[in-house]
Amino acid sequence: MSNSKKLLQAAAGAAGGEALNVEDVFSTYLYEGTGSAQTITNGIDLDGEGGMVWLKRRSASESHYLYDTERGTRKAIASDNTAAQSTLSLGLDIFNSDGFRLNVSHTDSGVDFTTWTFRKAPKFFDVVTYTGDGTSNRAISHNLNSSVGTIIVKSTSNVTNWMVWHKDLTTNYLLTLNSTAAQGDYSTVTIHDVTSTSFQVDNYSMLNASGVTYVAYLFAHNDGDGEFGPDGDADIIKCGSYTGNGSSTGPSIDLGFEPQWLLIKNASGTGVWWMLDVMRGLVVGGDDAILTAQGSGAEYAQNVVSPTPTGFNITSSAGQINTSGDTYIYIAIRRGPMAVPESATDVFAIDTANSTGNAPPWMYSGWPVDLGMHTNKTGYATNARVVPRLTSPNYLYTSSTSAEISADTTNKFDYMDGYNSGTFTSTDFISWMWRRAPSFFDVVAYTGNGTAGRTVSHNLGVAPEMIWVKNRADSDNWEVYHSALTATSSLRLNTTNDEIVASTRWNNTEPTDTVFTVGTWNTTNGSGDGMIAYLFASLDGVSKVGSYTGNGSTQTIDCGFSSGARFVLIKRTDSAGNWYVWDTERGIVSGNDSHLLLNTTAAEVTTYDSIDPVASGFAVNQVGVLNNNESGASYIFYAIA
Repeated sequence: MSNSKKLLQAAAGAAGGEALNVEDVFSTYLYEGTGSAQTITNGIDLDGEGGMVWLKRRSASESHYLYDTERGTRKAIASDNTAAQSTLSLGLDIFNSDGFRLNVSHTDSGVDFTTWTFRKAPKFFDVVTYTGDGTSNRAISHNLNSSVGTIIVKSTSNVTNWMVWHKDLTTNYLLTLNSTAAQGDYSTVTIHDVTSTSFQVDNYSMLNASGVTYVAYLFAHNDGDGEFGPDGDADIIKCGSYTGNGSSTGPSIDLGFEPQWLLIKNASGTGVWWMLDVMRGLVVGGDDAILTAQGSGAEYAQNVVSPTPTGFNITSSAGQINTSGDTYIYIAIRRGPMAVPESATDVFAIDTANSTGNAPPWMYSGWPVDLGMHTNKTGYATNARVVPRLTSPNYLYTSSTSAEISADTTNKFDYMDGYNSGTFTSTDFISWMWRRAPSFFDVVAYTGNGTAGRTVSHNLGVAPEMIWVKNRADSDNWEVYHSALTATSSLRLNTTNDEIVASTRWNNTEPTDTVFTVGTWNTTNGSGDGMIAYLFASLDGVSKVGSYTGNGSTQTIDCGFSSGARFVLIKRTDSAGNWYVWDTERGIVSGNDSHLLLNTTAAEVTTYDSIDPVASGFAVNQVGVLNNNESGASYIFYAIA
């Protein structure tokens, strides 16, 4: 969705019209400093609606800096120390309608930074400032108009701790954001009587001392009462808790949504404030990128959490995140986008290696990539590489049965405009890139259990019409569900095999808008094995999953597009046939077209006029060598505008 569209929607939401999406009120934005002023455009209206920006240097030790619209520009406080507010002459100096500007401070040349932006919005987040009056039971008004999950208070004029109230802490107990300490008893001087419109503070130097100024950040807790998303009924933020079990197979937390940002703290004992997000690296079955709110240290890697389509799993026995019997509190924000895409260029891109120069990312999309698939057009021993953000840096090959290959450090996704940090310059390398979005594309990682009828949750929002599944742990085939064949059959992405009739893949059960079902077969439900699934759907004007019957000559495949298809995948299903791929980067023209095969490592072939451009989709021609339009033959296809 364009920024202008987001702003219109945000304005409507604020006025009680169309509901807000999570991408309208929250953003994780990564950038590399240039040494001069930088404008961060993240689509969040801070100028009109207000909010808070939390900023941290990733690659070296430096404090966290928090700015907000209530205190104004250039005024920073640090979550990792007790210092009063400082005024930075070259700090964040402009709050914009679609982001903010950093004036030299926090833009050190070549240094990596992360920013988290929270927009003020009912049922999500609020910022309140006040001056203490030295009394107890002082009521502070706020505008969340909903259940409050967490309140963080800091004196801006004095040296004090950051005080944290969370709905699941022991009554009258608080935590300190700048400390690893366990919750403490503040029964006589605490934050209390928290309601949907106010909270009370007592006469205490860190909460309500006379003449002292304070800022409070309030995070809502949605519990089935959220009013976000296209239907205005979705939750986007949860503040909750779990009890540690001391095992690397830790607790599984059900949020009702997949998280993109997490803040976790051991309330019972000593522990850091874990900060994780999907942009820097919150992955399944690998190391997560960690920053800690109470610490100034650089980002580090540790396997502690795996996101799921409905929440997250704790994957470490480390005491600071999973001591048996201890209580851990968290704030979780829903993964986006929630808006259905209106243009294919917002969610799908094609690029050749370093077409924009030698600086990373290697493959350019213009937006954050969730799946990158790249191949060498001249043929290569390992084609085509499939790399999802969700399990990066690990990858698979469409032409191979091999298990997942781990730790290629160039498979980086912490860019706002592409992926991969390689320095290749050869245009022989081409990549197809997808962004997860409702009604278009989704990625799900799950663990098989070998049981027939296992349901796997997803966030596509509609019933998928094509699903690719690969066992990440075993050397085994890729399985493909396609709606034209129904759930009684399967195809194999890595072979030329025709339709395989077998109930063991999809359990003879059609997918729904919330789950797909797998059977007992190892390729879709290997017991104890990590699995990965890619889900595709038809979206008007954006993508088309379909089928056709060959006519032996030429026929137009109408996809409902207006400017033709940029990407076309075709597979014959009633007889052996390759998985052919054409794209406009290599040429979908009225003459000979270049095609690649997903099921082999062969070089592209440029000598056949097998496909032609048509505004509504594409035209397919019968070519004897390819047989992609043989009379009476059955074919499936996937096209993107």
